[in-house]
Amino acid sequence: MADPSSYRPKAGEIPDTPGVYRFRDEHRRVIYVGKAKSLRQRLANYFQDLSSLHPRTRTMVTTAASVEWTVVSTEVEALQLEYSWIKEFDPRFNVKYRDDKSYPYLAVTMNEEFPRVQVMRGQKRKGVRYFGPYGHAWAIRDTVDLLLRVFPVRTCSAGVFKNAARTGRPCLLGYIGKCSAPCVDRVSADEHRDLAEEFCDFMAGRTGTYIRRLEQQMADAAEEMEYERAARLRDDIGALRKAMEKSAVVLADATDADLIAVAEDELEAAVQIFHVRGGRVRGQRGWVTDKVEEITTGALVEHALQQLYGEEKGDSVPKEVLVPALPEPVEPVQEWLAERRGSGVSLRIPQRGDKKALMETVQRNAQQALVLHKTKRASDLTTRSRALEEIAEALDLDSAPLRIECYDISHLQGDDVVASMVVFEDGLQRKSEYRRFQIKGFAGQDDVRSMHEVISRRFRRYLAEKEKTGEWVDDTSEDGANGAADLKDEDGRPKKFAYPPQLVVVDGGRPQVAAAKKALDELGIDDIAVCGLAKRLEEVWLPDDEDPVVLPRTSEGLYLLQRVRDEAHRFAITYQRTKRAQRFRSSPLDDVPGLGDTRKQALLKHFGSLKKLRSATIDQICEVPGIGRKTAETIAVALAQAAPAAPAVNTATGEIMDEEEPGTTGSGGDPVTAGAPDERRGQET
Repeated sequence: MADPSSYRPKAGEIPDTPGVYRFRDEHRRVIYVGKAKSLRQRLANYFQDLSSLHPRTRTMVTTAASVEWTVVSTEVEALQLEYSWIKEFDPRFNVKYRDDKSYPYLAVTMNEEFPRVQVMRGQKRKGVRYFGPYGHAWAIRDTVDLLLRVFPVRTCSAGVFKNAARTGRPCLLGYIGKCSAPCVDRVSADEHRDLAEEFCDFMAGRTGTYIRRLEQQMADAAEEMEYERAARLRDDIGALRKAMEKSAVVLADATDADLIAVAEDELEAAVQIFHVRGGRVRGQRGWVTDKVEEITTGALVEHALQQLYGEEKGDSVPKEVLVPALPEPVEPVQEWLAERRGSGVSLRIPQRGDKKALMETVQRNAQQALVLHKTKRASDLTTRSRALEEIAEALDLDSAPLRIECYDISHLQGDDVVASMVVFEDGLQRKSEYRRFQIKGFAGQDDVRSMHEVISRRFRRYLAEKEKTGEWVDDTSEDGANGAADLKDEDGRPKKFAYPPQLVVVDGGRPQVAAAKKALDELGIDDIAVCGLAKRLEEVWLPDDEDPVVLPRTSEGLYLLQRVRDEAHRFAITYQRTKRAQRFRSSPLDDVPGLGDTRKQALLKHFGSLKKLRSATIDQICEVPGIGRKTAETIAVALAQAAPAAPAVNTATGEIMDEEEPGTTGSGGDPVTAGAPDERRGQET
């Protein structure tokens, strides 16, 4: 525990201007980011007598080892920089809202030649119009199914669209009138885009125009005795009205607004947001957070606004934002919102009428969300704490291992040998700190030697971090010096090897544990516990014990170790399969200098397969657009020197696949794909 007076800036060093400040811990990791109208006055508050500080603030300043600041011109710039740094550094003592679910949006891909209506989750993309968020994906599909009667916009995937264009036959929706079938040229690209624009206008709340237009068309059709057409228009009007009824009118003046409510206690806070467009509730979402700093309701609202609109621009920021309490000061936040929108934004507390009544509804939702979250989390916290205590007791540790790292080796008969490192903090996954390794020190299959190499590389980087920050100096470690040279200076990002674990878990028995312990001993590290979890009987092995530690099958500690081990195995085998799939997809064309993916695809499209390309003459290769004679000669030489590819095999069925299939570019048919988005965060080392 650090004494704040040891790093307190000298009198007169801190400027009396707006700015953003960062507290760092002993490992140089940023643990808190804040902004201030006056840096001097704000930072002085942190260096008072510890007994007068809020308990969480006291914990933060005693965890920190240094403070630094950046001066800006205005409070709006300070707000923007604070948001950027919180997003970049992920400080542990800042308020960070966690979405309690992944919300689906109704998206229209206006950035495509033929816009598509679909359900989308995750990060928003440029050129795509979004509506929502919705509570459930089925609610979006029900709405779209009703609207396609009137706005028959494309909903099919790119593959289905291309196949229909190739065969000249539309999909089922094209036959039943719920798609205008631009794939078979029933409508032009411009006509289809107009349909998509009308669809977006209707979803944005401009519904009256289309209802009145259809009613007039229905009356005209009836007057001309075109009763079948009039009946279809009647059904279309009914579908639109039914879609409109799915979101009730809550504000009569067709208001576009977001309503934000906060429910909080001393430890946690829940935020609920209602998105109102055209006077109707178009979506709802909720967040929860730990109150790891002393913070007011207005400050919670400010952080919610940063998270909600930090990546938004234009109409995604509504004209009106209603909140339960205003940030202090409110002017910079309003100015920041106006910059995001491009026009004025009203940020205020509703005082009376329909808006206040709706805010009370949002507040009740926030209160219920907090109660539900606390009910779920109470058992989770108890279980995790018990698991960590059981592990500490079983392994005879001085304290509960709040940070656990687990390592696993994966390969296929000695090929593509890789390793994984997964991190659990406080019993929860810390996926941003996962790492992947390629075994470089030797070739072949040797799990024990691989484990020694991985542990050595990981903790050599840890020692290099300590050397860089002046905590530890070792002039004899050539590898450590090289590792430090590879690291960026003063970044403070948590995505590094800076933090040591209290416990290292390896997937395996006594040999793997001994290898990990030997690697730590060689580096002079004696304050990190090591154990191994063997799969056969799920026994726990310690470095110097002849017999394993056997935890009860009902032990929460054993269950946590199993989850850590299984996660390391999953992450390792995913990476190994990805590497293997990349190797199988290799092609002799990869070795041709200057031949990129576009010309490779052109060659394979022209000849149909690598086998036919290999038998082609130089003149025939020159017929491919973009391929000159010199390049054709190089391709012919490369294919002649390469050994004929082995037949592709479907690993799911064992079937030998014909190389004549169009698009075959390599020797394998392994259908393994890359890992999920959260897995790709692990960086290769």
